[in-house]
Amino acid sequence: MQILIIGGGNMGSTYAQSFVRSHITNKKNMMILEKSPEKAVELSTKDIGSVYGHAEECIPQADLIILAVKPQDIGKLFNDIRPFVTKNQVFLSIMAGVKISSICAALDVKKVIRAMPNLPAQIGAGMTAFTATDEVTRLELVMIQNLLNTTGKTVYVEQEHMIDATTAISGSGPAYVYFFMEAMIQAAEAMGFSQSEAELLVNQTFMGALDLYSKSDLSCSEWISRVASKGGTTEAALLSFKKNALHQDIIDGANAALNRAIELGNE
Repeated sequence: MQILIIGGGNMGSTYAQSFVRSHITNKKNMMILEKSPEKAVELSTKDIGSVYGHAEECIPQADLIILAVKPQDIGKLFNDIRPFVTKNQVFLSIMAGVKISSICAALDVKKVIRAMPNLPAQIGAGMTAFTATDEVTRLELVMIQNLLNTTGKTVYVEQEHMIDATTAISGSGPAYVYFFMEAMIQAAEAMGFSQSEAELLVNQTFMGALDLYSKSDLSCSEWISRVASKGGTTEAALLSFKKNALHQDIIDGANAALNRAIELGNE
């Protein structure tokens, strides 16, 4: 299967490297279409496939075309590639907010998969949700999932609107984690720790807590109750969070991300 990735940015290059590194394909079957000459030169040095600067050089050869460009660039992109697209090609889009129907209409194709990865895909620890049109065969869907699995874990969703929900949770989620970590680091520094000490305390706390959670069957609430004793320090912090409605603020923030994802799809 000839794979073409359109867009050699962070996610595009991540996919190319993951696919080749996992041996699910090889660099002879990997192509990257990159409009920036400087970026194209950089990609060429990574030896992860053939790099092209023009659509007519690579689109006709591709079996799977991965759309990994910014959503605001799709108008020009679709105009550039449509003359070379065929109906038997499969399209995988990781463009936030761009609906499957928009891709089908713009390119006059029917085999379209829409996926939402997140940043940890860069280190093989990503979370990706995906869905597809009915015209994508079961075999093609399995092949796509195998490719996506090279960057972490995947989940198939039946309804496309759940991709927007995924964007709000796992897509934007790493930033929520970093936001909370940053606040804890600042608190530690204010208590007298050096920056390096504060970062070590917070980083190891997060990694340890997540590892403990993933290796047990206990819920978050059950783990909280194990840490927070009556009248203790943890309870004092949790009462402050509750008083300031932090729990609801987090839910509201995720919903704000969801609403913005929906807005992007309607623009």
